[in-house]
Amino acid sequence: MPLSRPVLLLAALAAAFLPTACSSGEKNLPAHTYNLGERVALGHIVYTVFETQWLTHLGEGAGSRIPQNRFFLVRISATNGLGSEIIAPNLTVEDDRGTTYSELSDGEGVPQWAGFLRSVKPAESAQGNLLFDAPPGHYKLKLADETGERTAYVDIPLSFGAETPEIPGLGAGGAAPTVPLRSPATPASPKH
Repeated sequence: MPLSRPVLLLAALAAAFLPTACSSGEKNLPAHTYNLGERVALGHIVYTVFETQWLTHLGEGAGSRIPQNRFFLVRISATNGLGSEIIAPNLTVEDDRGTTYSELSDGEGVPQWAGFLRSVKPAESAQGNLLFDAPPGHYKLKLADETGERTAYVDIPLSFGAETPEIPGLGAGGAAPTVPLRSPATPASPKH
């Protein structure tokens, strides 16, 4: 019994896509997402992302740097597991809408800046803070191996840590001014 044309066409299309699906291997797999503090091995680089910090400025006085959004510091370690020196790639952060922000190349005023060009010798680590200018939000740090072919993400929840917001109306020493409390239904002063 002869096969119908649509069945033959469908079989030919399936056969055409089969070799490309199998040969692409790992590149088509979605990048895995890790949590802060987890070790992430990509190629010959082992990353650990420790903590984050949001800053409204870098430096003090007239020479302070002001970001377009907020300065976002991400403290990492990138360890070279290869037998020769490598350049650890620059990284990006991505928000929930898919908007990406690249590392800033100027680390002036950044405490323990990891640097922009990170040359890492065998069995050594590049450590410090990466610098981004991004609006506060939930991000994923996109990591890459030394070739840029393999990637992974580290989930970075929005957290302001020890940053204490200024509260308008506080008196000296941080004490709130004393205001008599009353119910909205209670008049401010009795009428006679």
